[in-house]
Amino acid sequence: MALFNIFLIIAMEGTVKFFNESKGYGFITNNDTGKDIFVHVTGLNGEALNEGDRVEYEEQEGRKGMVAGRVRLLHD
Repeated sequence: MALFNIFLIIAMEGTVKFFNESKGYGFITNNDTGKDIFVHVTGLNGEALNEGDRVEYEEQEGRKGMVAGRVRLLHD
């Protein structure tokens, strides 16, 4: 009998609360929960973030807890 691991990836939406480009990190506020999640420049896929930007992201396990990864800008 073969066993398979199935992972469900749910894209979250949020707003950039803060991003320090020179330090390479910031926080995104989840639109549904109001909770902040850490985001590092390595999770941006080349995107540049500014305060107030609307983004979509995946929650991923980081070294010190959950982080935002695969972040992409949402355009109206």
